[in-house]
Amino acid sequence: MNMEMKDTYLTLAAPAEGEYTEKRSKFLAFALPVTSVEEIKEHLAYYQKKYFDARHCCYAYMLGADRLTFRANDNGEPSGTAGKPILGQLNSRDLTDVLVVVVRYFGGIKLGTSGLIVAYREAAADALSHARVVEKTVDGEITFSFEYPFMNSVMRVVKEEEPSIVSQSYDNDCVMTLRIRQSRMERLRERLLKIDTLRELRSEG
Repeated sequence: MNMEMKDTYLTLAAPAEGEYTEKRSKFLAFALPVTSVEEIKEHLAYYQKKYFDARHCCYAYMLGADRLTFRANDNGEPSGTAGKPILGQLNSRDLTDVLVVVVRYFGGIKLGTSGLIVAYREAAADALSHARVVEKTVDGEITFSFEYPFMNSVMRVVKEEEPSIVSQSYDNDCVMTLRIRQSRMERLRERLLKIDTLRELRSEG
């Protein structure tokens, strides 16, 4: 049961937007599916350039199925009033591989610490509420070679275990790369090893 849970995670199917207005300050929120820090930097550069006239461009992100890579940035707002509440929305929804950017246009009236926390939280929540959440599996790959006479045995395992075939080539030896979710990797590996052992026994005989 635990293993099944560990090899899945929740993320966004596509970008989504939201907004929140408080005392003439406008907060524009953008939730984006991402897979790397490099990709995040590109998105941030885009929003900072597009909304160059905004007072603040705050954000938070979470990366990886283990949810261990994350960051919250206040971009000039009082410490803990922007990035942290945005990150809190990702945590409350168990989302990862997601970046949320909230752009603030200052309306001339200060909101105070508690007001800012509510505003950034609600803006992020609005964007995420408009997003479609999808469950993905954490997959692993295995590459192996075998002699052509064992093709039927290999394909039987592939049919029954249902990995996706990443690549395959047939020369003197057949080489195949398969992708399967982590919780089912060990069983696939064991079944392929049995075929491999059979080949070695026959070649020795």
